[in-house]
Amino acid sequence: MPFLNEVKQKALGFVSTNSGALLTAGGVVGTVATAVLAGRAGYKYSEVIRKEQDSRLTVTELGLVDTQQPLPKLDKWEKAKLSWPYFLPPIITGTATISAIIFANRMSAQKAAALAAAYGLAERNLSEYKEKISEKLTGPKAQQVDDELSQDRVNKTDGYQNIVIVEGEVLCFDEPTARYFRSTMENIKSAVNAVNAEILNHDFASAGFFYEEIGLPGTSWTDEIGWNRDSLVELKYSTVLSPDGRPCIAIDFKIPPRADYIPKHY
Repeated sequence: MPFLNEVKQKALGFVSTNSGALLTAGGVVGTVATAVLAGRAGYKYSEVIRKEQDSRLTVTELGLVDTQQPLPKLDKWEKAKLSWPYFLPPIITGTATISAIIFANRMSAQKAAALAAAYGLAERNLSEYKEKISEKLTGPKAQQVDDELSQDRVNKTDGYQNIVIVEGEVLCFDEPTARYFRSTMENIKSAVNAVNAEILNHDFASAGFFYEEIGLPGTSWTDEIGWNRDSLVELKYSTVLSPDGRPCIAIDFKIPPRADYIPKHY
């Protein structure tokens, strides 16, 4: 019994964790099964109706079909009684498929809402923490803390070896996505201005827009977050050293991009 209970608990845990994927898979399989069963039911229906109509033909005394008599027609009720056993399976399968798709969509929406709420809470806590730190540490001390944090992130991230530095450009490190790139302070500031201009002209801009401006491809994360008129883009800069001792500019957002950055009227 303990073994069976353990198996049951693991099965329930697996179903709970992967419920969305299982319902989606059920919807896909159900769609194919419904189409196959509906096709078979249509073929059976035409065959049964044809046989029933043929059996009602009047026959002459000589055993020949009386072609002068019109073919008898089946009414809708009679057709339904003959065909319902064949159409019942696709109806059941189709209903189950629709239910699976609806439940999968609801669960995905609930998970997305939960993630958005968790992200909002984490963002609020981080903002409050930063505000409190800024009250306690000002000027050079605050910059020193930022520089040390940036240096720690740089030390933990490889990839600087693959960056070729062109004359006039320096090695840069993007802290939010942990990626190296080459640029200049002028280009980075120009990218910030371009994003803020986009926000002022169109009410919002995605983080992917900023990364395109500095020459980095977007990611699944940057395409889902951004800024609006409530908070324009501001960067903080730290001067650090790459693991091989090269000067490196680390950049981070003063106000992190948000998932709910698109105004509701869009």
